[in-house]
Amino acid sequence: MRRSISLSDSSVTPRVRRYTMVVLAVVYMFNFIDRQILAILLPAIRDEFQVGDTILGLLAGTAFALFYVTLGIPIAQLADRFSRRNLIAVAVAIWSGMTAVSGLAANIWQLTLARVGVGIGEAGCSPPAHSMIADLYPPEQRSSAMGFYTLGISAGIMLAYLAGGWVADNIGWREAFFVVGLPGLVLALVVRLTVPEPRRGASERRADSGQRPGLLVVMSFLLARRSFLYMAVAAGLSAFVGYSIVNFMPSFMVRSFDIDVASLGLWLGLIYGISGGFGFFMGGYLADHIGRSGHRRALSFIALAMLVTVLFNFGVFLAPSAFWCLIVFVIPAATSNFYLAPVLSQTQSLVSLRMRSVASALLLLIINVIGLAMGPPLTGFLSDILEPGFGNESMRYSLLIVTSVLLPVAAWCYFMAGKSIQVDLRRAHEHD
Repeated sequence: MRRSISLSDSSVTPRVRRYTMVVLAVVYMFNFIDRQILAILLPAIRDEFQVGDTILGLLAGTAFALFYVTLGIPIAQLADRFSRRNLIAVAVAIWSGMTAVSGLAANIWQLTLARVGVGIGEAGCSPPAHSMIADLYPPEQRSSAMGFYTLGISAGIMLAYLAGGWVADNIGWREAFFVVGLPGLVLALVVRLTVPEPRRGASERRADSGQRPGLLVVMSFLLARRSFLYMAVAAGLSAFVGYSIVNFMPSFMVRSFDIDVASLGLWLGLIYGISGGFGFFMGGYLADHIGRSGHRRALSFIALAMLVTVLFNFGVFLAPSAFWCLIVFVIPAATSNFYLAPVLSQTQSLVSLRMRSVASALLLLIINVIGLAMGPPLTGFLSDILEPGFGNESMRYSLLIVTSVLLPVAAWCYFMAGKSIQVDLRRAHEHD
């Protein structure tokens, strides 16, 4: 019987490191395919179940986020103690199965329960994956590595839009859930059987004492870091805007420009896949490059990117035609993603080896409570409020208000995080 790969007693070889990164990025791609397939299907679901934008926002955001954020922390505690690889494999199997089950929903409540199941599964993906990446790549390469990992977001959204739009238009929205959900069960086996578990601290030649700080210790450690608090709130506000746009962009364009779902899925899929992917990777790459002369400069760069995003989003949501809307959207689809990889990377660098999964989970908790649980439902609620006065254009102005109000606040928070990041990084080894 073939012995499983282990990195516990040897260095991380480039080949193993590359393979692990590719598989983790593919896992994250499936994570976002199954998460975002709902966005392109919302117009069809709205027509069948006859519900308003507030309900759709709760379905797309809160129903998923409710268990996604609450279970992330206990799962991350397990990841800081046991095999991160095995946890990821189980998580992939759960969320993929529940995505397929979504296609069987007979009403909005059954679909909501299925989306809760997807959230439960996906809670086990990112915290252990971030911890593994931190053990594969040293701090000076970590933002770029996180950028590569987060390419899974743009690739997943692209495939969700492309596959979901075509299947929904030509077969049916229920079948779209089957198409994207079932292959994930195979991926779960690939992760379990072929991905190694890296030795903790390998990338930094740090010795793992085996000390396992409790949740309250990790929380106290992070909450005492001003840079973490500012980064987390800023990332949450960035995600509020991002999740609102990614979930309601199809609804906005269908209502305002009467574009068919299949064509819209093609264009949005390509924009999110290419331009969005460029933003995720380049955000990490540029942060590593700029950060060589100081981490504060890297965070100031992210703040500037958020302000650029605001300016171009005015052009997107005030565009007179679908053509100009999509053309202008290419720019903010990239710049709005610059923040994620550097924030993920800095959070891993701020804590000790056995805190990394929990630190990631706490960051994702803040991001997703602000961004995912609140973003889509509040944006949908604002659209419902505006509908009597603006009719089909209510979603256009709801998205415009959200982006123009929140992203400047996020930019200020990134700038403030930069003021204390260097001091906070010096204390990361206290619990090794």
